[in-house]
Amino acid sequence: MPALEERIKSLVIKLHEIDALKFGDYKMKVGINSPVYFDLRVIVSHPAVMRMLAELMWDFTKSDVECQHICGVPYTALPIASIISVTANIPMLIRRKETKDYGTRKLIEGKFNKGDKCIIIEDVVTSGSSILETYRDLCNEGLDVTETIVVVDREQGGLHNLAKYGVKMRSLCTLSKIMDVLCEAGRVDSSTVQRVKDYLASSQVNLKNYIDVGVKTEVSSNRRLTMNFVQRAAEAKSPLSSRLLHLMSKKRTNLCLSADETTVKEILNLATTLGPYICMLKIHSDIIEDFSPEFTEKLVDISNNNDFLIMEDRKFADIGHIASMQYSRGYHRISSWADLVTVHPIPGDGILDGLKSAILDIPNKPIRGCFLVVEMSSKGNLCSPEYIKGALKLVSAHEDFVSGIVCQSSTTVTLPGLIQLTPGVQLVAGGDKLGQQYNSPEHVMLSLGADVAVVGRGITKAKDPTQAAVEYRDRLWAAYEKRII
Repeated sequence: MPALEERIKSLVIKLHEIDALKFGDYKMKVGINSPVYFDLRVIVSHPAVMRMLAELMWDFTKSDVECQHICGVPYTALPIASIISVTANIPMLIRRKETKDYGTRKLIEGKFNKGDKCIIIEDVVTSGSSILETYRDLCNEGLDVTETIVVVDREQGGLHNLAKYGVKMRSLCTLSKIMDVLCEAGRVDSSTVQRVKDYLASSQVNLKNYIDVGVKTEVSSNRRLTMNFVQRAAEAKSPLSSRLLHLMSKKRTNLCLSADETTVKEILNLATTLGPYICMLKIHSDIIEDFSPEFTEKLVDISNNNDFLIMEDRKFADIGHIASMQYSRGYHRISSWADLVTVHPIPGDGILDGLKSAILDIPNKPIRGCFLVVEMSSKGNLCSPEYIKGALKLVSAHEDFVSGIVCQSSTTVTLPGLIQLTPGVQLVAGGDKLGQQYNSPEHVMLSLGADVAVVGRGITKAKDPTQAAVEYRDRLWAAYEKRII
């Protein structure tokens, strides 16, 4: 079977051939005009294309999703969802656009239990309003809507709008990608491609100008995503979390620099040069070849002068007694200088109790905190939904010490006082040879729900690290401000 990317290209060509993609001047549902229009309703007259699309959608979806039901947004996505249901043997639900006034008077048709997982299937997304209407009704029936899968993202704000309500969305292809495929195949010229790109840049849709979706479920009412940092600091249970939220607001930066260097000189130079642009410096003390107590003293002075926090990315994962000694004793004596540490929650409560007990032995009782690592950015990681759910249960028992969560999803962290730290950020999305996955600053803020984004090689290996740090800082902060508006 051809690779997924080649199958997507073939589908785009087929859709153009059956006139499902039109170019001209079209009025959109959200009230704006567009030079390109997707009329996927025509696929019902082309069974082969409809099957091709449905099979491709499921192959794109199935490796990363767990569900008991699928639900197509009425009406164009219904035939696509129907074929997926039959092909994959997954029960389908149907959402009516209005409740019928006779018979059972159901809004959601199909057999299901409260708590069942469901994914939404949609054809084209502009603002995301249709998805949110379906999401609202499914959630109000007690279903757990894990994400929505769409054929085409028109890149006009739908991804951002959905993220603000805690709804995860993945798309088979974007409008930009479609235009590039058609241009490469000689079906549109470069001037048409540029006209569409110019249109996208000037026609973003802010959902609140068009619809009040009325979503009232626990997941969708994720206040964390729309509150500003100062508001959230007032609700933080961890003193270190409150301090970091105020710091970010004051410095107007939510950039964490990952200084994965092996010498004291390199790290101190980065801290001194880039300190004004970051809220946090993350290091790995166990890879520093010339580590010394004098180094940490200098690093703490630099952090105080430039107003950023120090995170030791130790990822503690042992029983409480051992973790306590690893934190406060040995050559590194991490608890004496690191504001924050990272912790794997796999040992359970004991590891957090152990770390907190070590702080009691530090003179002057400094404010300390930790980030629980519940998801990772590496390909093939083993952080299952069950593991994540269990890890989050530790937070309420240790809310004075757990400052935040290291994760990759906007729905993982819901408490306003907790901070979401998301690694794997570069200006251009992609990955490295060792399985590290990278996302753009806008994607991690608006789609993944990050509060603090971790950037390493994108800055430290840049030709001009200062210029790179400024660009990351500005783009991350702009995305944060867009999210809370």
